[in-house]
Amino acid sequence: MRRSSFRFHGRSPRRAARLACQVVRERDFRLIADRIVDLSPGGLLVGPADPVLTGERLLLSFCLPGSSYWIDGEAVVTRVLHGRRPGEHSRGLGMALEGLSPFAQMMLERALLSLPPIPPGVRPGRREAPANVVRELVLSFPR
Repeated sequence: MRRSSFRFHGRSPRRAARLACQVVRERDFRLIADRIVDLSPGGLLVGPADPVLTGERLLLSFCLPGSSYWIDGEAVVTRVLHGRRPGEHSRGLGMALEGLSPFAQMMLERALLSLPPIPPGVRPGRREAPANVVRELVLSFPR
């Protein structure tokens, strides 16, 4: 049996999606964001976005790519991007989808198959080791 090189790390694969949407705050129906940046079966990243708090409930609506089916649902803010880290160019919100019907979930998963995956980003900091440090670690390892 052939094994694939894909490893599941507990998250659904994100897909690049440049879709128009409407994200409004549940308590006052104020428009928070109008563009989906990336999408997965369990959540999405929207931007540019007005400031909201992590854990805040939002209502969202968007049309699936390549179809006329609209997804209307609820989401909870799980991450607020302020645009200050390397690779972040504007403010954004990471949201977890909640309360989608099984049919809407199936339609979303099928629509995502046609979108390209998000390329892995560069993670600055301790994870990047210069080549000479790696070589020194390898050479110092006891044999």
